Amino acid sequence: MHLTREEEKMYAGEYGPAVAKSMEILVALGDIYQANGMVEVVSAQISGVSYKTIGDAGLEYLEDLVGEGAQVRVPSTLNPAGVDLDQWHELGFSEEFTKKQLLIVDSYRKMGISTTCTCTPYLVGNVPILGSHVAWSESSAVCYANSVLGARTNREGGPGALSAAICGRTPNYGYHLDEGRIPNLLVEVETP
Repeated sequence: MHLTREEEKMYAGEYGPAVAKSMEILVALGDIYQANGMVEVVSAQISGVSYKTIGDAGLEYLEDLVGEGAQVRVPSTLNPAGVDLDQWHELGFSEEFTKKQLLIVDSYRKMGISTTCTCTPYLVGNVPILGSHVAWSESSAVCYANSVLGARTNREGGPGALSAAICGRTPNYGYHLDEGRIPNLLVEVETP
């Protein structure tokens, strides 16, 4: 996979260990999907927010990134958390679970990610323009971005979307490519 000089510097650790670790993830994903290189993204929408989903290992990974100085390069939003962040007690969530959930959200916040915790990022200001590349995770948001907004994104996993947010890049494959966007179904609607 071809990397630009800037991407090589990220991969080599010239921007710190968090960026290097993130670029390693992106290069591995690019290799898996046979990407020819990277594409710059204008925003990210990150899943892997619920403590039930990522557990202690995920929390530790996020805290390590924060400790290494990780900061996002593009506007980024979070998928919903595992509890209502304000009314968790009234809804019957345990203090132990909620404490770890709040640490996860706080780690993302420390990296510069908007903690709106929504699966509809386009309703809270994360609105890419036609033809722009993004790294979004939420399946319904991915459909909306590709179909309605005309942006370009694959359905990213949480670590890939977070890595894309930190590096401002994602592997160039799938829906990022023109050939990945060729329709195979035409629906004609007639209406007065």
